Amino acid sequence: MGDVTFLHPAFFWLFLLLPLAIGWYIWKRKQQTATLTISTLNGFKVKPSVVAKLKPVLFALRLLALSAIIVALARPRSVDVSSRTKTTRGIDIVMAMDVSGSMLAKDLKPNRLEALKEVAGTFVDNRLNDRIGLVVYAGESYTKTPVTSDKQLVKEAIKSVAYDDTVLQDGTGIGVGLATAINRLKESKAKSRIIILLTDGVNNAGFIDPRMAADIAKEYGIKVYTIGLGTNGNAPFPYAKAPNGRLLYRNMKVEIDENLMKEIAEKTDGQYFRATSNSKLKSIYDEINKLETTEINEMKFYNYDEKYRPWVLIALGLLLVEVLLRKTIYRSFI
Repeated sequence: MGDVTFLHPAFFWLFLLLPLAIGWYIWKRKQQTATLTISTLNGFKVKPSVVAKLKPVLFALRLLALSAIIVALARPRSVDVSSRTKTTRGIDIVMAMDVSGSMLAKDLKPNRLEALKEVAGTFVDNRLNDRIGLVVYAGESYTKTPVTSDKQLVKEAIKSVAYDDTVLQDGTGIGVGLATAINRLKESKAKSRIIILLTDGVNNAGFIDPRMAADIAKEYGIKVYTIGLGTNGNAPFPYAKAPNGRLLYRNMKVEIDENLMKEIAEKTDGQYFRATSNSKLKSIYDEINKLETTEINEMKFYNYDEKYRPWVLIALGLLLVEVLLRKTIYRSFI
């Protein structure tokens, strides 16, 4: 009965009355037995009949019937549970990733860009019920993936992100990156729309002021989470290419316009985070994942199969057998 539950298990306390009934039966039987003192029993030695010996069976049948009734009162039943989920509040997310040359700095391992790609891919895996898009920017910006529910497509796009100054003018155009992300969300019908804007420098390129772009995001009701990427102090930055094409590195001061990033986040009801290591970057995306949750309604359907009826039939059958025995075989013994 591992899959059977009881609607009214309190009725099982009635089983405590059965030992009292047994004690009462034994006591009453002794009271009904007459005693006679005589000098010898030799003249009365007879074998009692089997029927007389089995008379306590009547009481046992009644006890079993009462036990079956108690089980029936407890309402045994099995339940088949099925569930259906329905997403009631979708979130559209655009990740705006800085792909300027400074993203190849090695203060995160193996470098900032590769560390970001790994964490962003995991973030996409965790957003099962949301649509996600990808914007990349440096001195210019473009949409690499529009907002879509195809998570595999987004993950492949993230993997293919790379620094290439032949595709995008180098520099850090925070304003153009944010504006492109806004364009991907402004027509969205989702209940919640957010941008995750990541940069590792200061705004030094582009023709759109980041504060103006933040104002536009606020007008559209788009929340912006900003992330400043880079360690405190100095970090090995690429500064030139060797004749064989290999990047050359030297230590340079890490500069992030944190005041600007905080202002953008506060203006749009988002938050600003600073990622100084791989683990810190991962924890930031985990935190955003927790802050932006998708509401899901789960409907459960219960199909109950009542099991008390067989116990009622068993009780009635036992009582019927007891009554028949009392009125037939044991009638002369009562």
